[in-house]
Amino acid sequence: MTLTPEQILASHKANIETLFGLTNKAFEGVEKFVQLNVAASRAALTEAATHTQAVLSVKDAQELLALQAGLFQPMAEKAAAYSRHVYEIASGTGAEFGKAFETQAAEAQRSFSNLVDTAAKSAPAGSETTVAVFKSAVSAANNAFESVQKAVKQASDVAEANFNAVANSAANAAKTVEVAARKR
Repeated sequence: MTLTPEQILASHKANIETLFGLTNKAFEGVEKFVQLNVAASRAALTEAATHTQAVLSVKDAQELLALQAGLFQPMAEKAAAYSRHVYEIASGTGAEFGKAFETQAAEAQRSFSNLVDTAAKSAPAGSETTVAVFKSAVSAANNAFESVQKAVKQASDVAEANFNAVANSAANAAKTVEVAARKR
């Protein structure tokens, strides 16, 4: 069985559309990172100016210590929020790539299965065993691919849970440091 020029052209067109779609998604992710970094830099600059003014107006060491202690928790919370935003952007962009890959893989599996079925129908007499073995191998490969997809999804879920746990631990540690510094 051979592919017609129309089938080849349709396949190339679909692949190019997928490529441009993924390129757009990658640029959207980069754009979100840039926007996040500009906003974070602007906020950090404003906060640094405000904090510097507050330090310059301090009247004694006790007030300076209290001012510095009050800086830790907001800084830790902002760092955790920034990390969450970075993670969300990265995982969202990765999810888009994953969806596209799954769609392409499913289409390739369907096309290949159709090709195998067509080839099996036109196979010479006596080749039923070979066709059955080949179909079994294709089925095993599809099952292995699905297992890998499930394992990647589970690993991604575990990584997200670990990231959230670390972010919460960092925020709690900052609160503990702030409370300890205020007790001095």
